[in-house]
Amino acid sequence: MSKNLELSDLLDFYGAVLTDKQRSVMEQYYYEDLSLAEIAENFGITRQGVRDAIKRGEACMMQLEQAIGFARRHRVLQQSLEELESLAKSIRFVNREHAGMNPVIAKNTEELLRLIEQLGEL
Repeated sequence: MSKNLELSDLLDFYGAVLTDKQRSVMEQYYYEDLSLAEIAENFGITRQGVRDAIKRGEACMMQLEQAIGFARRHRVLQQSLEELESLAKSIRFVNREHAGMNPVIAKNTEELLRLIEQLGEL
């Protein structure tokens, strides 16, 4: 995962613990892809001030991720759900096309897919 994408993910998880100004600066940098100069102009500060706010925010969020690991756990959960969904769809296909449509397998597969979708929405 690229560093910018990783930090953008961390901002989603830990942005609320930053100061309002740090969070706003980082949102403009990571979400809106503004330059340091553009952000500096928006806040009436120097480019160095923007860079410092970003670096402090990044360090804070990386420390939280090392200690808590919510973003990593979320990525692993999403990958696992995608794999489960793929397996359940494969079972459903084999049941329909090759196994003579066992109704118990069909019912259980649809329930698995429903649960996977429900977990993905959390």
